[in-house]
Amino acid sequence: MGFYLSRPLAIAHVSGAADGPTGDVSFYPYSGNTLVVADIRRLPHRDAPCASGIFGFHIHEGGSCGGVGFSDTKGHFNPGGCAHPHHAGDLPPLFECNGRAFMAFLTDRFHISDVIGRTVVIHSQPDDFTTQPAGNSGEKIACGVIQAA
Repeated sequence: MGFYLSRPLAIAHVSGAADGPTGDVSFYPYSGNTLVVADIRRLPHRDAPCASGIFGFHIHEGGSCGGVGFSDTKGHFNPGGCAHPHHAGDLPPLFECNGRAFMAFLTDRFHISDVIGRTVVIHSQPDDFTTQPAGNSGEKIACGVIQAA
């Protein structure tokens, strides 16, 4: 069986401050699960040895990127009431490469219809996968509302 993607069923156009991160997060159905593809540009870059950026990446419950510091995104999407990092909205971190990140991963934690109308958030720091309730990922630096494609 070959790898084939149709068009995404949902997409979030992510943006931050005027010169901050921007890009798309697309959601595809794949073998009864969800394939998430993130293509992000203009991530903060530090040009020093051992200093490449790692950024927390989550789906949040809120349906708006409004509020001070994207506060309307609320907490992580967590319909099962699980502890972090087992929230449905806990995603792998973004690894920056010269200001860009690309990632694709498969998940069974949610179906696409579960996340339409919610938000995707990029944080300033890596998720430590331990600290409750949200992984100590720092401030929210970019956001996008997940919309049906």
